[in-house]
Amino acid sequence: MVGILIELAISWILLWFFSKNNLNILGFKPNKNRLENLWVGLILSGFCCTIYHLLKTSFIDNNWVLNPKVTLPLLLKSSWWTFKSVIFEELIFRGAILYLLIKRLGLKTGCLLSGIAFGIYHLVSYNALGNPVQMVIIFSMTAIFGILLAYSFGKTQSLYLPIALHFGWNWFNIVVFSSGPLGAQLFVKANSNQLQGIPSLALLLFQIIVLPLLSYWYLNYASKKTNKHKKNSKHSL
Repeated sequence: MVGILIELAISWILLWFFSKNNLNILGFKPNKNRLENLWVGLILSGFCCTIYHLLKTSFIDNNWVLNPKVTLPLLLKSSWWTFKSVIFEELIFRGAILYLLIKRLGLKTGCLLSGIAFGIYHLVSYNALGNPVQMVIIFSMTAIFGILLAYSFGKTQSLYLPIALHFGWNWFNIVVFSSGPLGAQLFVKANSNQLQGIPSLALLLFQIIVLPLLSYWYLNYASKKTNKHKKNSKHSL
């Protein structure tokens, strides 16, 4: 939590120094649209992550089983760790710096730079440097996901949707399906069998593409709904 508080302080300084704004510009204050973004983001990312992990065992002699050693305190501790890690990363890559980049360079360039930085960060955090194949895979996945999260921030002018998309995926991936740095959590694989060849590649493409496409559709839908509401409000005046 100390790291997050330091991030908030640095964010406030950057926003005030470069744009004479405060942390409110990051869209922390809840409203109807932002709360909708929150639950939609959680549903979309949770759904995609669940389908992804179910597909990992659907075409091989494997399945997911409840971890016999799982406990409620373990799940709560892991969920809190996941939430803190998401907030930490969001404040770095989708916070004040992204806001300033978008303001100066535009939405597309700002999102692209944010996604590239997010991808490079994960090459280091995943210890992938020196392994070309692993570097390409990790950078592709995380950079595209980073662009999606940045675009979500830019279009909604709030951190609610990127946090929801990020946390939803990470929570299901790490806590529900035990596929992260915390080890065995709620469900574990029955054995070590894994997809190989073309099915494995297809699943990788699913992981990279499906959530960004669904999120992009939702953002367009939400934007059209908001514009329609504004037009109706003007006609009623």
